[in-house]
Amino acid sequence: MAEENKTSEQTKEWADSIDIKETNAEGASTPDSKILNQDEIDSLLGYKNTDESDNQQQFTGVRAILNSSMVSYERLPMLEIVFDRLIRLMATSLRNFTQDNVEVSLDSIESMRFGEYMDSLTLPTLLNVFKAEEWDNYGLMSLDSSLVYSMVDVLLGGRRGTAAMRIEGRPYTTIELNIVKDMIQLILNDLSTAFDPITSVSFAFDRLETNPRFAAISRMSNAVIVAHLRIDMEDRGGKIDLMIPYATLEPVRELLLQMFMGERFGRDTIWENHLMNQLWDTEIEIKAVLKEQDIKLAEISSWEKGSFVPLDIPSTEPVTIVCGDVPLFKGAMGRKEDHIVIRVEGKAEKDG
Repeated sequence: MAEENKTSEQTKEWADSIDIKETNAEGASTPDSKILNQDEIDSLLGYKNTDESDNQQQFTGVRAILNSSMVSYERLPMLEIVFDRLIRLMATSLRNFTQDNVEVSLDSIESMRFGEYMDSLTLPTLLNVFKAEEWDNYGLMSLDSSLVYSMVDVLLGGRRGTAAMRIEGRPYTTIELNIVKDMIQLILNDLSTAFDPITSVSFAFDRLETNPRFAAISRMSNAVIVAHLRIDMEDRGGKIDLMIPYATLEPVRELLLQMFMGERFGRDTIWENHLMNQLWDTEIEIKAVLKEQDIKLAEISSWEKGSFVPLDIPSTEPVTIVCGDVPLFKGAMGRKEDHIVIRVEGKAEKDG
């Protein structure tokens, strides 16, 4: 009986040691390590149970990495300045457009995939496809229904202090679409103005869509940058998402990668005007070349004071006017009173 009790105690100690030790690949035990339970394993792999009432499923751990839709791209400092200028220009334009107090704010700027952004849109929403003429590519602007109804209510004389009425289950009317189209045109003009310090680009209105499937301007896996704007008109307003694919910004990517250099973006118009005026007043020395020919060094060594060098050129041979080593003009040589003159007949051809 004593031997059986001793054996059972040893078995119990061995079983307890399994819970607090982990065997590595070489077979040696690792102290101070813990075996993960089922909940911790599910959390690590991303299969943790979520609340059924939550419509957005949250992934964690390895599954979150595999299903990640965010795209890590290099920061574009100048693009952030462009959006900052855009909200100031929009605030002024929309105040003149609505004759009301309008505040425009930038909520966030994020990078994601085009397919993920289209899936995140809340219907009903109004989608505007616009084209960057100089870059020959497209962008997308989405306006939520609350902004559309608020803008219509403000422009048609709705009373303040009451929220814009929203009628479910009907498409946008022609009046609403025309009002929104005018507002979108103002925003596109402001966006073009915001890009002016960096590059000249024109954003043209292309079409309006209510179905996201008809507004596919890029592949679902392509990376895009999304700026979330909010427009407040006292107790009314809504949100605007400005989505521009990275492929659209590729022609000016090098310019957008520049570091912040102030409001003038590194340009000083005062210095430019001063430099231009000084260049026009600069005096330069020009020379008239009659003839160029090769002469042997032995002949040059035999020259003395009063020697003549024959040029062997006819009187109709054109004369070249040069500045340093750069040929400028060609002309005909003549005489006016006691002065030798050259009549300019055209520009000289540069060598090579």
